[in-house]
Order: sequence, then C-alpha cells, then structure tokens
Amino acid sequence: MNTLFDTLLLGMPGPLELVLILLVVLLVVGPKKLPDLMRAIGQSISSLKKGMREGEEEAKKLDTDEKNDKPGGQAG
Repeated sequence: MNTLFDTLLLGMPGPLELVLILLVVLLVVGPKKLPDLMRAIGQSISSLKKGMREGEEEAKKLDTDEKNDKPGGQAG
C-alpha cells in the first residue's frame, strides 16, 4: 500500500544527488560568487514568507470585515 509519505519521498534527491548538485552549482557560479548567491536566495525566501504572512493577515481582515457587514449577522 502506497502512503502519502512514500509518494512525497519518491522524487526527493538523496545525499549523493545533493552533493552532485552542489558541485555543479559551485562550478557554474564559482566559489567567489557562491556566498552572494546563497544570500540572495535567503533574502528571497524571507521575502516570500513575509508576503505569505501579510496575505494571510489581509485575508483574515477581509473575512472579518465581510462578516461584520452582513445584515442580520448580529443578534440584537
């Protein structure tokens, strides 16, 4: 029986593949530019997470505003 966990791990690279990918990136980018590349990737990930949080907060705010604007939604 195939579980979701097994399905997700099917396409995951192993340790040898990760080392090979790192070596190829090192050869393409070069050792002097690698720290700049990693820094840029880290900033991109941080920016993405920040945007996702802001989007969730805005969605919650819009959801509560819609609930408050509906007629008959409040007992009175």
